[in-house]
Amino acid sequence: MPVAELRGVTRRFAGVTALDRIDLQLRAGELLAVLGPNGAGKSTAIALWLGLLEADAGEVALLGGPPQESARRQGLGAMLQDVELPRELSPRDLVRLASSYYADPLPVEETLHRAGVAAFAGRPYGKLSGGQKRLAQFAVAICGQPRVLFLDEPTVGLDVQARQALWASIRGLLAAGCSVVLTTHYLEEAEALADRVAVIAKGRLVACGSVDEMRALVARRWISCESRLTVAQVGAWPGVFDARSDCNRLHLTAQDAEAVVRRLLAEDPTLAHLEVRQAGLDEAFDALTREAA
Repeated sequence: MPVAELRGVTRRFAGVTALDRIDLQLRAGELLAVLGPNGAGKSTAIALWLGLLEADAGEVALLGGPPQESARRQGLGAMLQDVELPRELSPRDLVRLASSYYADPLPVEETLHRAGVAAFAGRPYGKLSGGQKRLAQFAVAICGQPRVLFLDEPTVGLDVQARQALWASIRGLLAAGCSVVLTTHYLEEAEALADRVAVIAKGRLVACGSVDEMRALVARRWISCESRLTVAQVGAWPGVFDARSDCNRLHLTAQDAEAVVRRLLAEDPTLAHLEVRQAGLDEAFDALTREAA
């Protein structure tokens, strides 16, 4: 049984569909990285799993039951975006307070050490840097020895050294049997940590698979040129995932850019102003959404 699951889940906000019939599973002992552009629906999916929102359709399960049940909440930890903790309390105070809600929490000092906050654990939260605040939030998230941990953009604001240390802490949790859902904009973070990667774009699950499959996804290239060829012609070529036009310019997303460029040059001798670059994540996700539609 998965430890967390969305089954055919739809969630709308004021007529806008944030999630559209999503099916997504978190398996025991794995890290599932959820990637997508801003507004894709990643944070909404986590809020549903945490019981902070209810689905308009479909089923949400956490540790075998509804996430609103207190027994399920005893088994989870969460580090969300845009969280503000009491400014006058220290990280040690915050961890001690959060630990009191759990039946079998980690010792406070061990939690502080694992989260990398021991050096500033006695300082008021309000006087910490942005990166230090994120680490303090991580400490609060892990203090209850969660079976399922939700990390929503956890390394935003962290320097390289702090990010590496947080990754090491996450690996330790996975080794101890914790299951983790990680949302991130950073592909390298997914490559470093994830067992599986799910891609959400425009509220839909458009890809889910291994890290190797994700590497293939973002290996796509973006091609732009002035050409007499039409979108209908070029869009049917092998390796072309998306084709659009704008004022006599073609904009393509392709897997084998070299082959596509050779064919463009062969079929249109007048082709001009050719540009080829690595496709960004947003472009790759947009192309996948068009395919899924």
